[in-house]
Amino acid sequence: MNSLLFFVIVIFLSFLLTELIRRYSLKMNIIDMPNERSSHLNATPRGGGLSIVIVFLIGVGVNSILPFNISMAIIGAGFLVACIGFWDDKNDISAKWRLLTHFIAAIWVVYWLGTTPEFHMFGIYIASDWVMAFIVIFMLVWLLNLFNFMDGIDGIAASETIFVACGGAYFLYEAGLENLSSTLLLLAASTMGFLILNWSPAKIFLGDVGSGFLGLMLGTIAYTYILEGGSVWVWFILLGVFLVDSSVTLLRRIYNKERWYEAHCSHAYQHIARKWGHKRTTISVIFINLFWLLPLAIVSQKYPELGFWSMLLALIPIIFVALKFNAGITNN
Repeated sequence: MNSLLFFVIVIFLSFLLTELIRRYSLKMNIIDMPNERSSHLNATPRGGGLSIVIVFLIGVGVNSILPFNISMAIIGAGFLVACIGFWDDKNDISAKWRLLTHFIAAIWVVYWLGTTPEFHMFGIYIASDWVMAFIVIFMLVWLLNLFNFMDGIDGIAASETIFVACGGAYFLYEAGLENLSSTLLLLAASTMGFLILNWSPAKIFLGDVGSGFLGLMLGTIAYTYILEGGSVWVWFILLGVFLVDSSVTLLRRIYNKERWYEAHCSHAYQHIARKWGHKRTTISVIFINLFWLLPLAIVSQKYPELGFWSMLLALIPIIFVALKFNAGITNN
C-alpha cells in the first residue's frame, strides 16, 4: 500500500473512532466538568485518547516492521498505561496506583530495551547498568506525567505530539532507522485524527488514557534512538516547551511549599490561555516549535559537539517566558 494512502487511512480511522468514543462518553457520562482548576468553561466528554491508543497499537502489531523487543516494549507498556488511564477517566482512582502502574510500565520498557552502556558529560561518568536503568525509568515516568500535566487546554498535547513525532521521525530517518521513523509517523497520524475533534473549541478531551500514553510512547521511541547512538539533546529540544513549563511549575510550587502533587492550573500555558484563549495559545506553541526549537534541534543533530549548547540556547528563552507568565504561581 502507498505510504501516503496508509497514513490518510490511519487519520480517518482515528477520527472516526474518536467520534464514536465521544458519543459513548456522552452516553456513559464520562464528562470533564469545569471546576476551579479547569481551563475550560463547558462540560466536555473525555477519554478521546483511547482512539489514538487503539489505532496506534494495532498499527504497530499488524505492520510487524519493528524488532520483537521494541514491539514488546511499545505494546506492553502502552497497553498498561492506557488501561490505568482509561480506568482513571471513568472512576478517578488514587494517584498512588496510577504512579505504581507508570513505574511498572517504565520498568517493562527498560527490561525489553536494555540500558545505555555508559554516559559521560562534563567529567561526570556513569557506567553502571543499575544507575542508568534508574535514570531511564525516572525520565520515562516523568515524561509520561509531564504530558498529563500539560494536557490542560484544547489541542496543545495533541499538536505537541504531532510536532515531536514528525520531528523525531526526520532525525530517525536521517540516522537510517526507517522502521522507527515510520512508527513515529504512525503515532502522528493516529493523533491527527483525534486532533480534528480536540481543536478549539474541543468536542472531546484526550483524558488520562491518551495523555500518559503519548508521553510514554514518545519517550520509549526516543530512548530506542538514543540506544542506537542518537543524540539525547535533540529530544530535550523538541520537547522544550513541555519540559520547561512543567519543570519550572513543579520546582516553583515545591519552593513555595505548596502541595505540588495536587491538581492545579498554574502552568504558564494555562495563565496564557486565560489571557489569550486556547486557540491562540496552542498556535503560539506550534510557532515556537516550528521556528525556534526545530531549527536548533537540526543544528544539534548535524553538529553533535554543539548538542548541549544548542539545548541551552533553545530552552533558556522558554524558561524566561515561563517565569514571565507566572508558571507555578496560583491565581487567587
